[in-house]
Amino acid sequence: MSIILMLALTVIVVWGMAPAIYGQEKPKPEAPGFTISRAVVGTGLEDREPVGVADTFSATTERVYCFLEANEIEKDTEVSLVWFHGETEMLKISLPLQMGPRWRTYAYKNLRGMKGDWKVEIQDASGALVKEVTFKVE
Repeated sequence: MSIILMLALTVIVVWGMAPAIYGQEKPKPEAPGFTISRAVVGTGLEDREPVGVADTFSATTERVYCFLEANEIEKDTEVSLVWFHGETEMLKISLPLQMGPRWRTYAYKNLRGMKGDWKVEIQDASGALVKEVTFKVE
């Protein structure tokens, strides 16, 4: 292979990589295709609504529910509720959201007396964080 041909190929390769080398703009993540109008943690559900909603729960509380209400759902999709105790992931549950103006769903977690800071991350189908709910067990 001639030197000129090798030089030309090198220039083409480097030119093709230039956007990556010089900070090509990353595409913005897409919106999830729905909004979360309500996300709370409580001790139960009655008539498909959360009860015992609080930011702090007693260590004797056996189970808590994360309830969410989504609106303006553009297409059938799913969300994941990811439960963390401190920084440790404890549980991940995927739940469907059906296309339409409103959808309510929930997941629960048995606390097993584990005191400390908790959070539930609500993630869209791509795993992007949409909302976070925090609570404490004392």
